[in-house]
Amino acid sequence: MLELAILGFLYDAALHGYELRKRIAALTGHVKPVAESTLYPAIKRLEKAGLLGRETQPGAVAAPRHVLTLTAEGRAELRRRLAEPDAADISDENRWFTLLAFLRHLDNPALQSAVLRRRLAFLEEPTSFFHDGDRPLRAEELDDPFRRGVLTIARATTRAELGWLRTTLDALES
Repeated sequence: MLELAILGFLYDAALHGYELRKRIAALTGHVKPVAESTLYPAIKRLEKAGLLGRETQPGAVAAPRHVLTLTAEGRAELRRRLAEPDAADISDENRWFTLLAFLRHLDNPALQSAVLRRRLAFLEEPTSFFHDGDRPLRAEELDDPFRRGVLTIARATTRAELGWLRTTLDALES
């Protein structure tokens, strides 16, 4: 998720590490804050793989800044990751939102559709957070108002996403 976010934000513009960290935190920070000890090793890995470039620019007040750019290989890798997401990228809501935030960079509507169809298939599978044996429980079957709340909120969120997915797929495929 972190590497995808790095590649996705740098696809749009060259950024220095601090600005990149702020943007990633705005996208994912409420779920998983981005520590420097996590971000900078990921940047170094992507640089070593030839996906990022680094340019030193004079600092406005203090030391020079290192500005990160996406190489042609980095652009290709971002598009590959968007077109071929892992199963967890489809099923995990936080990873899905990161993928979705950059799906526009996959400039092929048929490939975009294929990714959205995978998410649609995942959401259409019956599921629940709570079970009676192997049988998933519905919100209406629960006496616990808090668990009922979890299922009610999840159902509303899923319905909203299903509606958006179907509308977007219709637009992409027409």
